[in-house]
Amino acid sequence: MPTEADFMAQAVDLATANVLDSGGRPFGAVVVKDGEVIATGVNEIGATGDPTAHAELTAMRRAAQALGVPRLDGCMIYASGQPCPMCLAAMHMTGVAAVRFCYSNDEAEAFGLSTARVYAQMAKPLDAQAIDIRQQAVPRDGPSLYAVWKSRQDD
Repeated sequence: MPTEADFMAQAVDLATANVLDSGGRPFGAVVVKDGEVIATGVNEIGATGDPTAHAELTAMRRAAQALGVPRLDGCMIYASGQPCPMCLAAMHMTGVAAVRFCYSNDEAEAFGLSTARVYAQMAKPLDAQAIDIRQQAVPRDGPSLYAVWKSRQDD
């Protein structure tokens, strides 16, 4: 039976191969459920031009497809680096049970790979963040968009 160390080694090996074989960024991820690897992913931003193609998100997409559900309840993710806020939010939103990572933001900082600044920005109130983010009034009268959605769920 594989151990946590085995799954973490696989994530780091994926990241290393992504750098050496594909010229990609040094990030790999493994999604595990009940001690079995469900899916893996590497950072594919350079290869795809997709800024959301982080290793964790790529692995999560593949895991959801393999499981045939949009939830990853009970899954663990092993990542070569500390997940960024986008990836961590997706993990929370999909029910991932646990996350393990090898290299921290502190270790990534010297290489320009830390996402600590993004974490710091997102911790600020909306009106204090570096981007202009604010609520805007609904552009027309009528039922709430969320109420329309909820009524369709009850059908």
